[in-house]
Amino acid sequence: MSSRVKAKQANRMVREQLAREQRRRRTIIVSIAAAAVLVIAGLVGWAVYANQAPPASYATPAHATKDGTGIPVSQGSVTVDFYQDYLCPICKQFESDAKSTLDSMVAQKKIALVYHPIAILDDRTSPPGYSTRAGAAAACAADGNRFPEYFKALYDKQPGEGSAGLTNDQLVQIGVGAGLTDSTFAQCVTSQKYANWMAHNTDAAAGRNIQATPTVLVNGKQIQNTVPALVQAVG
Repeated sequence: MSSRVKAKQANRMVREQLAREQRRRRTIIVSIAAAAVLVIAGLVGWAVYANQAPPASYATPAHATKDGTGIPVSQGSVTVDFYQDYLCPICKQFESDAKSTLDSMVAQKKIALVYHPIAILDDRTSPPGYSTRAGAAAACAADGNRFPEYFKALYDKQPGEGSAGLTNDQLVQIGVGAGLTDSTFAQCVTSQKYANWMAHNTDAAAGRNIQATPTVLVNGKQIQNTVPALVQAVG
């Protein structure tokens, strides 16, 4: 074999070796890039989950129901659960329409009336979050044994959708008017002690297929949001 042929074979072997090395490097680079994409996707997925997941821990207000999602205001043989958002104008209207009927049922000890504050209209104020802040403030009022009074006062002062909502200072002043003059209440409101409780309540309601406010259940069965339907269901 001539030296010229040998040189050609050697050059070919070198080229093949270089080609194999380049392919190996491309495979490594592609593998690293794919792994990086998976890591980034995992981090993004976790961030989305963390932002949407219910809070891992939350404080529960005084006098809450056994499952921690409601505030009972009376005792009776028939349970009436009222899921409501403090920004919801229809909730305010139903509460106004049904007030005398509910008051009578409560006085006769016919119903165990349970309010479930939830925050499905948080994005209807600017900045968002009023439903959560108002519900959390109502939980603070439960700690001070003034939940019914504060509940009514919140609806009396209900802001319009699209507004900024009431400030925390205004929520505190509503409490003062309802008899919550202790500094503990103001601290509870301004610190948003029960904001995570509101997130938990809202998530729990969604898990029970509560899709709108107001939603009224009588012994666990949803009824129409009318006084006649309420009277008929309670019996």
